[in-house]
Amino acid sequence: MKDQSNTPSRFKRSPCPVACTLDVLGDKWTLLVVRDLFAGKKTYGEFQHSPEKIPTNILADRLKRLVAHEIVAKEPYQARPVRYQYVLTEKGRELGPVLKAMVQWGEKHVPGSKALMKPAG
Repeated sequence: MKDQSNTPSRFKRSPCPVACTLDVLGDKWTLLVVRDLFAGKKTYGEFQHSPEKIPTNILADRLKRLVAHEIVAKEPYQARPVRYQYVLTEKGRELGPVLKAMVQWGEKHVPGSKALMKPAG
């Protein structure tokens, strides 16, 4: 296992992998942003059109956190004015099976839920 002492979430609660993962991804919005990335959204404006209507200040914060944790990469796609797009890194793409399991669980156990996308994995 590689040393992760320089990662932004060094054991906020405990070294338990579930707790550590929740420290990174476990709020109301973060996995929805990741879901949207799997669905092909890349720009700030595209994320704002999600059905959950994430507030702009929260969206900016979650994208910044995902970049800090190297789950997402921020890449310029326009020079003037500078505009950025967000793409999943390899680490982020590894969340595909997690999202797929959540979709399957939700479809089975939450009446009326409907998948907006089917993550790979």
